[in-house]
Amino acid sequence: METVLIVDDEKNYLVVLSAFLSEEGYETLTADSAQRALEIVETTDLDLVLTDMKMPTMDGIELLKIIKEKVPDLPVVIMTAYGTVEKAVGAMQLGAFNFILKPFQNETLKQIIHKAVSTYRVLKENRRLVQALENRYRFDNIIGKSKPIQAVFDIVQKVAHTKATVLITGESGTGKELIAKAIHFNSPRRSKPFVAISCAALTETLLESELFGHEKGAFTGATAMKKGRFELADGGTLFLDEIGEVPVSLQVKLLRVLEEMSFERVGGTRTIDVDVRLIAATNKDLKAEAEQRRFREDLYFRLNVVHIELPPLRERSEDIPLLAAYFATRFAQESNKGEIAFSPEAMRFLCNHRWPGNVREFEHAIERAVLFSEGNKITLGDLPKNLVSFADLEIPIDWQKLPNLPETLDAIEKQLIQKALSLSNNVQSRALSNNVQSRAANLLGIPRANLQYRLKKYNLV
Repeated sequence: METVLIVDDEKNYLVVLSAFLSEEGYETLTADSAQRALEIVETTDLDLVLTDMKMPTMDGIELLKIIKEKVPDLPVVIMTAYGTVEKAVGAMQLGAFNFILKPFQNETLKQIIHKAVSTYRVLKENRRLVQALENRYRFDNIIGKSKPIQAVFDIVQKVAHTKATVLITGESGTGKELIAKAIHFNSPRRSKPFVAISCAALTETLLESELFGHEKGAFTGATAMKKGRFELADGGTLFLDEIGEVPVSLQVKLLRVLEEMSFERVGGTRTIDVDVRLIAATNKDLKAEAEQRRFREDLYFRLNVVHIELPPLRERSEDIPLLAAYFATRFAQESNKGEIAFSPEAMRFLCNHRWPGNVREFEHAIERAVLFSEGNKITLGDLPKNLVSFADLEIPIDWQKLPNLPETLDAIEKQLIQKALSLSNNVQSRALSNNVQSRAANLLGIPRANLQYRLKKYNLV
């Protein structure tokens, strides 16, 4: 419910207006002087001030000036008589939202107040969203204490306040867009748009139109003018993900835009000037791509003003407990669960896994584990079974001669069992408890009886 403060030295007006606005669904407060009104403004979260112009000691204009100093965005509507219309217009120039002439129609007042509080609501929501984004993408919200990720933080902190073009490289799932957003929301451009586009998701024609826009009739299906991402990002940041997938023919136009910050829409002749900070990302080696003439060398140099290389998760395993706690807390809150922790076996498994999908894969694994966990602890059984991978095994195969299939399969099976036992046991011991065997069997997806047979077969007990 929006709260309206009514200010008038005529108490009858206060009573009538308070009753009317209460019927319209507003919470109302009243003040019979500007001084009393200021006391309320300083102590109450208001959505609108409706004040008379002419009052003793301090008039509505002076009250407006002080309110705008204390709460600049708070809308103020001035009530005035015909003889002070000129002053009311002056009040608009000082920041009043609107004015209304006495005597007025209730419907007119209702429309003015509705528009004022609606505008203020949208403004506050936008401010809240911007603040939430700034909080989300602060440096201390990008999780990691390892040297590789701290080196990334140092670069981000240094480059955020500049206009420099940034090239972010790294394997899929390492968080390239997260770093791009951290740069934007910690820069002077934070209140302007952050616009992202994946260059790999569109054909050459569609990508050109998405980047630069098109005029009506530029091609079949272009039934109206459309602004491109460069225009939409004017004043802010444009993030080009998978920049290595941009066709060579389009790279020429992209280079020109980066050099001159101007372009023409597809099918247009008018040059459009923009102010855009560009951040590009790729999982390719653009230098190698340029050497193979699959990517323009001049564009590579123009993009590579500041280079940020994101390390894969397997190279910063000491960050895994921090990431696990962060994601578990977040998903537990979203699922209305209480505090959640990890069993030693589950945490050891998370730290030992190679995570080919990096942070993205890790995040999804924790989300699933939180959803399927019972109680306040995540165990091995809560983690996705497909995480046990052959990629982590060292299979002893002599490729100089034809491998013996039964022996090779036995070697693979033995290593899988050893790994499952290692992940399921707190200490290295040949005296395997029933709990350890049960956890290992669950991890391998086989009955415990089958595991016991194989333990004896491979002399593991």
